[in-house]
Amino acid sequence: MTNSIAEIAGADFILAIGTNTTETHPVIALQVKKAKREGATLVVADPRRTGMADLAQVHLQLKSGSDIAMLNAMANVIINEGLYNKEFVDTRTKGFEALKETVAKYTPEHVEELTGIPADTMKQVARGYANAKNASILYTMGLTQHICGTHNVFAVANLAMLCGHIGKPNSGVNPLRGQNNVQGACDMGALPGVFTGYQSVTSDEVRAKYAKAWGINDLPAKPGLTVGDMLDAAGKNVKGMYIMGENPVLSDPDADHVVHALEKLDFLVVQDIFLTETARLADVVLPATSFAEKDGTFSNTERRVQRVRQAIDPVGNARADWQIVSDVATAMGYPMDYNSTAEIFDELASVTPSYAGISYDRLEEGGLQWPCPTPDHPGTQYLHKDKFVGGIGNFSAVEYIPPAELPDQEYPFVLSTGRRYYHYHTGTMTMRTGALEVHYGTESLEINPADACKLNIAEGDMVRVKSRRGQVEVKANLTEVVPPGMVFTSFHFPEVPINKLTNSMKDPICKIPELKVCSVSIEKVS
Repeated sequence: MTNSIAEIAGADFILAIGTNTTETHPVIALQVKKAKREGATLVVADPRRTGMADLAQVHLQLKSGSDIAMLNAMANVIINEGLYNKEFVDTRTKGFEALKETVAKYTPEHVEELTGIPADTMKQVARGYANAKNASILYTMGLTQHICGTHNVFAVANLAMLCGHIGKPNSGVNPLRGQNNVQGACDMGALPGVFTGYQSVTSDEVRAKYAKAWGINDLPAKPGLTVGDMLDAAGKNVKGMYIMGENPVLSDPDADHVVHALEKLDFLVVQDIFLTETARLADVVLPATSFAEKDGTFSNTERRVQRVRQAIDPVGNARADWQIVSDVATAMGYPMDYNSTAEIFDELASVTPSYAGISYDRLEEGGLQWPCPTPDHPGTQYLHKDKFVGGIGNFSAVEYIPPAELPDQEYPFVLSTGRRYYHYHTGTMTMRTGALEVHYGTESLEINPADACKLNIAEGDMVRVKSRRGQVEVKANLTEVVPPGMVFTSFHFPEVPINKLTNSMKDPICKIPELKVCSVSIEKVS
């Protein structure tokens, strides 16, 4: 997030796009509700009529995958009506003329055909965003899990820069992370092209710094593979795999392909707290510790680094992740002799400018938001105050492209997937509580009543959902939350492995798969 969670409550205008915030980020949703009580305008762009959409003054019920067209139409209105922040554009950005030329053809009237959103509604929203004193954009994977996910985010950034709604409080571009330490994992270099703090592996200077810190001669300059690329290469260039805290057999698209890929490996290691569907395929399973057995830090969605302290002793044979990794590395010929998580954090701070001023001693007094470059720095509440990290913000003129797979005669429905309020991810933890699974114990497929009527499907009927990649059976839930032509369910339930159906086509830039749109057929199970 460019801004902080608490700042959402101070926004005058909130555009929530591709995020079911009330269900999947309920704590952050409290800040949205507070802002609305204080008079803020809330606009929700989502194909489904979610609880967040019900809360909004305006629901932009766009067609799945048409986000760029809608965002470009808003930019078109803002530029044509002279509503953009000319001073901000002139002094802090570049590429405005290219953006202007590109969005010129995205008139609201033309985009209405692509998105299904009335032209006048798009004009109203564009004016509201541009004229707001402080406007915040919230988004999650409903925006990013498309073949054009990176360009979707570029289009959001264009709007924020165009109106100067960035680099100040209560505004910004704010992706909401899906779990407590996904931000921290990325900060620590759990991405194929960067070291800690997003320092590129292609930089000679950066590699030299890490080589010195780790006592080795050289580090490879070539970025590694993403998860999808690794699975595609399994049994070919990739012979072995080490999976930690992830369950791709249920969470990744085209799940049957995932299983076949893992079975092609010469050797598979899974490190987890439960015997997941993926762990069942492993040659070796290493039992890890849960949050309550850990000592260390978590970094949350607002870039806040916080201490987590061990509350109970590890259960059974479980061990801390860092201890397991250290022992494996040592056995492979690179000794790791850390004595504590504090020692590891000190090393991290010494090579990571954004974390350089953070230490366990300081975190004892409370969390700190990076960048925090020096020991006396208070942390950074919001980013880009006086200038962007690269100096000048770059407008990215992006074009709308349709999803990789569109409905046809054989597969006439659009399937989208997401999360439910009571559960998380593949249910590895939330299906084992003894409480959450009582409240929401079985999954269903949301289908519009008009579509169900045509297919002779009644509430609670079992239906068979097919795509070009597989099929699953699931109970029908007739609801107007989804528009005609669209169906929705979650990927939490192992007995409804919906990712057998989803499309593994990827964004060519960030390699995120298009989990939010695939074509399916539906039939009643006789």
